Amino acid sequence: MTTMDIHQRGDLIFPRSLPEFQRQFPDDAACAAYLEYARWPDGFVCQRCGAIGNPFRIITRPGVLECRACRRQTGLLVGTVMERSHMPLSVWFWAAYLVASQTQGMSAVQFQRQLGLTRYETAFGILHKLRAGMVRPDQDRIGGRPKEHVEIDETWVGGRTRGEGRGIHHKTLVAAAVEVRRRKPGTAQDKRKDGRYAGRVRLAIAVDRSADSLCGFVETAVMPGSLIVTDDWSGYASLRKRGYDHHAIAECGDPEVAEQFMPMIHLVFSNLKTWLNGIHHGVSAKHLQAYLNEFTFRFNRRFYPFNAFRSLLGIASGVEAPTYNELYSGAWEHPTCSGCLR
Repeated sequence: MTTMDIHQRGDLIFPRSLPEFQRQFPDDAACAAYLEYARWPDGFVCQRCGAIGNPFRIITRPGVLECRACRRQTGLLVGTVMERSHMPLSVWFWAAYLVASQTQGMSAVQFQRQLGLTRYETAFGILHKLRAGMVRPDQDRIGGRPKEHVEIDETWVGGRTRGEGRGIHHKTLVAAAVEVRRRKPGTAQDKRKDGRYAGRVRLAIAVDRSADSLCGFVETAVMPGSLIVTDDWSGYASLRKRGYDHHAIAECGDPEVAEQFMPMIHLVFSNLKTWLNGIHHGVSAKHLQAYLNEFTFRFNRRFYPFNAFRSLLGIASGVEAPTYNELYSGAWEHPTCSGCLR
């Protein structure tokens, strides 16, 4: 099954409100019809014999199509994060809509209440399956646009540790890259931060603050030749040799310098930590990358919140999702937004 580029398909309508969603997806059959059209916009094509035409549809199994020529059955959910799920298709569509349309997102407890699920573990598993689908397999690198630059920095994420001595913590290092764009003169907010605003962002867990780790993140997240602004940490010193137009700023602990030269990256970090603590009340290091993927997905689509539902269904095809046992045993490695750093 090939990846459905639903986020680039204007022919696929998407609901802009709850009443529209209820009218468009009243049952499992309507959800299956949407997936079928998304996968075969020009008509069903059998993967075995190549026959083109209207397939048999099984009323009791709306997620299965049967070829009229060779009688081979094709599952609509194969290759998606919904594969091997016993949840009704309509529940998955409700889940994708709630996750995508709520700008701030929701915790697993809220998610469980909204969908009327009996077990917290079910809600937790569905959310993580959707988070696995928030990372495009062919995701491009940011930057590379003329008259724009990319800010790079790293921060520690996690709660405080008490009773283990000074200097000991269990926080996780997170590296980030964000595009800095400029508003057109004369717009409503063109004077805010000198007209600068944040474009796309990339977030990933970093092993440490070494050059191999930080510069490796930059190489997987940012287009070569881009203008990059960082602080003067030695871990970024080799970026110019790696093909980037690197400018290091000595902040010296001065917040005014940071605000002047690197305002967007610190805004991203502030929003990230507020979101993790406010919505999810903190997350474990084991699953932190999944939440970074969700934050990236939401941040990059913040101007088009309802489009995110359509985009999520498209990204969530052709990807591998974790099973219940993989999530709770720690065997599952969450995909990163900019290549694997570990």
